[in-house]
Amino acid sequence: MPRLFVALEIPEVVADALSTLQSGVEGARWRPAENFHLTLAFIGEADRHGFASAVEALSQIEAPAFELTLSGLGFFGDKNPRALWVGAAVSPALNHLQSKVEQAMRRAGFELERRKFTPHVTLAYLKHARQDAVARYCSSHGLFSCGPFPVSEFHLYSSQLGGEASHYEIEASYALSSSR
Repeated sequence: MPRLFVALEIPEVVADALSTLQSGVEGARWRPAENFHLTLAFIGEADRHGFASAVEALSQIEAPAFELTLSGLGFFGDKNPRALWVGAAVSPALNHLQSKVEQAMRRAGFELERRKFTPHVTLAYLKHARQDAVARYCSSHGLFSCGPFPVSEFHLYSSQLGGEASHYEIEASYALSSSR
């Protein structure tokens, strides 16, 4: 059964900029550029019925297109860092879209995580990385910024676990409305 998630695709030019950050952390498993995305909701494993429910629920979402800027670095896992990421600049439009996606998925019967939405693009998963080294890396790259870039659609992805990295496939795309 595939694992599903809803996310924004990262444009190639932005992915290229993110790739320039991928060195200098011991214990980092750097993500391939084609796997960069900004998750709006992680659905998890779904059968065909669940997949159809997700596709239908997401098709009902109406939200405006917007521009997004990625900026700053951080990590998850205080004492034992487990993921290194680039954040997104404050964006009411992004928060609005994420909220609509989450509501649609809950109405469709999916149990989603209750964590606060922290918009980010994962650069690396960390294993045995030292907290002080990761914090130093984030501090030295803290002024990183890329964008703004247009966000005119969001996607339902499937994920198949692989050897080095998962393989992500866009299963359905949903246009955001232009503000004209």
